[in-house]
Amino acid sequence: MRSMTGYGKAYISSNGMNAAVELKSVNHRFLDINVNLPRQLGFVEPIVKSTIEQRLSRGRVDANISFRNERGDSREVLINEALAQKYADALKKLNSSLGVDEQTGLNSIYSLPDVISVLENPQDEDAVSALVLSALSQALDSLCQMRETEGRKMRLALLRHIDDIEQLAREAELRYPKAMSKCSQRLRKRFDQLIAEGISEERIAQEIALLADKTAIDEEIVRLKAHVEHARKLCDQQDPSGRSLDFLVQEMNREVNTIASKSQDIELTRIALKAKNTVEKLREQLQNVE
Repeated sequence: MRSMTGYGKAYISSNGMNAAVELKSVNHRFLDINVNLPRQLGFVEPIVKSTIEQRLSRGRVDANISFRNERGDSREVLINEALAQKYADALKKLNSSLGVDEQTGLNSIYSLPDVISVLENPQDEDAVSALVLSALSQALDSLCQMRETEGRKMRLALLRHIDDIEQLAREAELRYPKAMSKCSQRLRKRFDQLIAEGISEERIAQEIALLADKTAIDEEIVRLKAHVEHARKLCDQQDPSGRSLDFLVQEMNREVNTIASKSQDIELTRIALKAKNTVEKLREQLQNVE
């Protein structure tokens, strides 16, 4: 079991190139990947997303990637001599009209726009991709380790809630016969009342069957215990189980609500409400399970 919250980063340098990857993840219903990288590295975004998808199944992941090429052949300095000459001619004409020294302003021609420019040479995409993916792999290792560490803690908390729900299901199962006994007494009174009112036996049988069905919770208890057993198995499986557990908790909640609505016994109602509260705690914990 893994949490959806984690952090990982890595920095790799090779042959004058440096790549840094920082990953942050939080809970999300699905896998939502946001990649932030320099414009010139746009070609690595698809493979970055694909690599993350192979390691993670849920969560919002922010991947921040930086890259720097310090190799001597990564840039070229270009000098626009024709433009520099035009600047020089214009400055000479301006100096003459102003009556100032001819050299004034000529020394700064090199700093004028477009006289000297730096050209980025095309990236070696294979080398850059390999470097970024190597850093990404290390960052993912750190991220997954943190998610697994947090997941182990969450698993223990989930199992405690599951144990509590199972215990409450047993209490409801033990209480149910007593509750039915009280219900039977009410049925007898209702039966005597209907006889005194001259109601037909067929109508009486219908009333009794209806009341019995409204108060029967044995099937709900059986299903609730089955959900508990299934939840334990999901907590121990290797594959991500967050979605399956979330669905199972909805089913648990449905059974507990039915028990509470059918209950004609104060103690049984108390048990059902306590179980409902525990199921809600379980649901909240599951919001961050992958």
